[in-house]
Amino acid sequence: MAALSPAAWTGIDAAIAAQAGSAFEFLTRLVAAESTVGREAPAQEIVAAELARIGFAVEQLPVPETTAAATPGGVAQASYSGRGNIAGWLNRGARPSLLLNGHVDVVPADAALWSRDPFRPQTRNGWLFGRGAGDMKGGFAMGLLAVAALRRAMPEAITGELGFVSVIEEECTGNGTLAAANAGVLADAVVVLEPTDLNLLLGGIGILWVEVTLTGIAAHAESADRAVNPVNSIPVILDALREFEDYMRHECADSDLDGIGSPYNVNVGTVRAGDWASSVPGRAVLGVRVGFPRAWTPPEALDRVTAAIMTAAAGDPWLADHPPLIRESGFRAEGFLLDRDHPLAAALARAHAAAHDQAPRLVTLGATMDARYYLNQFGRPALAYGPVARNIHAADEAVELASIERGARTLARFIADYFVAGGLGEGARPPLAATEVAHD
Repeated sequence: MAALSPAAWTGIDAAIAAQAGSAFEFLTRLVAAESTVGREAPAQEIVAAELARIGFAVEQLPVPETTAAATPGGVAQASYSGRGNIAGWLNRGARPSLLLNGHVDVVPADAALWSRDPFRPQTRNGWLFGRGAGDMKGGFAMGLLAVAALRRAMPEAITGELGFVSVIEEECTGNGTLAAANAGVLADAVVVLEPTDLNLLLGGIGILWVEVTLTGIAAHAESADRAVNPVNSIPVILDALREFEDYMRHECADSDLDGIGSPYNVNVGTVRAGDWASSVPGRAVLGVRVGFPRAWTPPEALDRVTAAIMTAAAGDPWLADHPPLIRESGFRAEGFLLDRDHPLAAALARAHAAAHDQAPRLVTLGATMDARYYLNQFGRPALAYGPVARNIHAADEAVELASIERGARTLARFIADYFVAGGLGEGARPPLAATEVAHD
């Protein structure tokens, strides 16, 4: 098939504009499905129905419990019984192949901090508000809008296999994508539809979740002066984590992270202690997210953060004799990086420039995404491209609706050009040893 003409793109862009309302209605229903960890099934049903409407052959994919057994899988947050992935296919088995990836799970929302119910999506001033609207259900709308427009305006453009996989547990383990890839849901190239502000996101740092448990001596509050409250030991741990973060920032330079002021953030995201104001708790538990350099493995990161905590504990009178218990509790994610000169990055950048008359920014991130598995474990080129979002993981999260249309214009051009060109060409896949150069 010859390269598409400007007239063809005019027709495809018109199809995107015509079907945008349907895509936004799908997005509204998807955001209204409260798909926090363990509750993803209703949202997956909505995705499956939309895939089928567009013309994909849809299948359900289980997530085996063994996926969480060891690195690179994360520590499972709940049983996988009744929780799985959804995959859709066009032209299954044809070559070349391309895969779009999105995660349906969202982080919890404290409704008291929101100006509206986080799971009753509302549109205001061109933004759709709701938990998961930005991270990353807006990407589902963008990707499926691009495919629907192509199938309506130029169905012959999709000549190879086009897959779409909707996964669970991206926000805490990545086990959904790992299980899907283990089951053969792969392609010659992968685009992850994470919110990137229409930039090309090429990589991320390593991420480890750990749980730090401090013990004390429980008692009635009347005898608190004779008990040991583990809450009082928390500052020792906070100081140790702060020093560990400072060490990584100053001693673990990475030229590919130069644009990020603080790439290796160590965050205490949860604190649990006690069940009654008039009781001295017997333990305190901190949930900690550790960002770490691409050059480290997750086991090495665990050893290093454990050593930092234990060194600080040894200098505390109580903790020296009652050391903290440290265990992995979620992510065991390696860092990753797609080279900025890779044919996949070049092809998507050309599509963006053609759609918007300017080149996209190529960026890295002080976080992670499921693209790491395709690069590190399966040797498939992958990057992220998605709409404009704000307040991700915070109150009043939102996605810019116009950016969904703009991104769909890029993605439609990329998909069509990808199949016209016969894929990315020989030698476009990175080596399986890419974990050694993984990066943000």
